[in-house]
Amino acid sequence: MSQTEPAGHGALLLDALLAALTRYVILPTPQAADAVVLWIAASHAQPAWAHAPRLVIRAPEKRCGKSRLLDVVEATCHEPFITVNSSSAAVYRSISEDPPTMLVDEADTIFGPKADGNEDLRGLLNAGHQRNRPAKRYDANTGRVESIPTFAMAALAGIGAMPDTIEDRAVVVRMRRRGPGEIVAPYRHRRDRPLLRQLAEDLAAWLRADLATLEQAEPSMPVEDRAADTWEPLVAVADYAGSHWPKRARAAVLALTAEADDNGETSTRVRLLADCRTVFGTEPALPTATLLERLKSDTEAPWADYGPTGLTAMKLGVILREYDIRSANIRFLDGTQAKGYQRADFLDAWARYCPAPALPDSPQNTELPLFEGGSRPSRPSLVIAGQRGTPSIRGTA
Repeated sequence: MSQTEPAGHGALLLDALLAALTRYVILPTPQAADAVVLWIAASHAQPAWAHAPRLVIRAPEKRCGKSRLLDVVEATCHEPFITVNSSSAAVYRSISEDPPTMLVDEADTIFGPKADGNEDLRGLLNAGHQRNRPAKRYDANTGRVESIPTFAMAALAGIGAMPDTIEDRAVVVRMRRRGPGEIVAPYRHRRDRPLLRQLAEDLAAWLRADLATLEQAEPSMPVEDRAADTWEPLVAVADYAGSHWPKRARAAVLALTAEADDNGETSTRVRLLADCRTVFGTEPALPTATLLERLKSDTEAPWADYGPTGLTAMKLGVILREYDIRSANIRFLDGTQAKGYQRADFLDAWARYCPAPALPDSPQNTELPLFEGGSRPSRPSLVIAGQRGTPSIRGTA
């Protein structure tokens, strides 16, 4: 903190920003409001950060306040850059070592069905989360390859979920319509924005006075891996502000990351792995046709509509090969032979990507394959009975 500022100055600024934010917008939880405040503040110190967290403002329907929240973010963040009707070249050329804050409303124009022609902008938003991920472009006039910076914080508002590549790198705020008794002040751009911009200038003066300290900050984080990368700038700002903000920041991290986990919004690939575990049950192997039939029979799963004819054997194989799971020729005890999958081949992927909840008083990961000759040990006492439709213990690759 600058020696010219009184103790607690930063905390008071964050308090003022929180008061302004909640004057115009109803946030779903106090932790979500704190997270938005810290994200806005962090945008003023982007040169200090190794990662540029995204802010995803999503809602299930219209009139949930997402655009109003984006208005307040625009008025209080560092150098807002609205990408509506901006060419990809203009957006790329606007990013420098001290980048603006990218703002995208109606994000379906970039990621949804109407996204044709926005590949460059999608690439920027995916790559720009981390430093030193420039876009490469060939300049025909000079005959040289140019490196164009992509690093910039970005806020995106839209209906429904954003792609995994965005939400995995984002602070996700799930807006909802105001309920009875929830009242906010009307926001008027001409009247209210100048006061919010003054608050933005105060935040910039506070944080920019000591970027070196922020750059060296290594705050203790309650989460790990990519989540820690995403939230670190926000927690660093909270620690720099002091007072009650360090505690509130970490509470926000835990609340919003737990919310993301509870919503179960996993990738399509992991969803397929989990669904395969369900349809296998305890059977040691299934013909590919049977596996597909069972997957597509679940009316709440996406597999019946996965492509024009639903999930196919080829698409299934392509996805599962990413986890080193491959089909094989299996001879069943009824004398038939068909392409199929062995349950044993799924065990490693299930344990790594979608572990089942442990049963009370039961050790985890005790599943063993039911085929001999595989890459994993088998339990000798598990012998396949001569039931119709069950595989023999002979399997050919």
